[in-house]
Amino acid sequence: MKSMLLVLSMACIAALVAAGQATCSADSFAQNMTEHSWVFVNGYMEESRILQTQPGFAGQKVVLGSSGSGMVTRTLDSVAYRDSEMDETSLVTSVEFNYKPYHPPLNQSDLRNALCAKNYEVGSVFSETYRIEKDLIKDTKTYQDDKISVYEISSEIQGSARIGQRVQKNARTVPTMMMGGTYMGYAQIRSETVVGNMSVLTLPCP
Repeated sequence: MKSMLLVLSMACIAALVAAGQATCSADSFAQNMTEHSWVFVNGYMEESRILQTQPGFAGQKVVLGSSGSGMVTRTLDSVAYRDSEMDETSLVTSVEFNYKPYHPPLNQSDLRNALCAKNYEVGSVFSETYRIEKDLIKDTKTYQDDKISVYEISSEIQGSARIGQRVQKNARTVPTMMMGGTYMGYAQIRSETVVGNMSVLTLPCP
């Protein structure tokens, strides 16, 4: 009887260890993320993005950077997803530059309408900062709970805008996405980013 209890106890401990390892392994997966965005700029634009699913040389990685002045139209769709059977990133972008030199105006401007949203449960940080030379029309929507974070930007500005995004589930994972963008002159920005453990959502492109 004692030997049977010992065997059952060892089996329970082994099951708990296996469950803990599975949880820890799943917890180390990079965060799922989907982004759809469109930008029009008459002035100057600079952007950079890094997508990855694992640290080091493993996993899938995408690095994208662009900068220039003139009339710019840019569309972008990106996805980062990983589970126990799949590890993938995808990025599709289209950029058109009509080059011309851009010189920022010399008039005084106000720094206003700074917004930052953080979701520590999911692991997402989004920020917007606008320096207004003439006009700003902004409609930002956020939805956050302990499973998902949705951030939607709809802005039109004459001045400068800075957008930053970082997605990182926890200290044991690599940042899934790091993005920074600067847009100067006249700009329209439409962006929808979804982060969460559930299946990656698909939002309509602007």
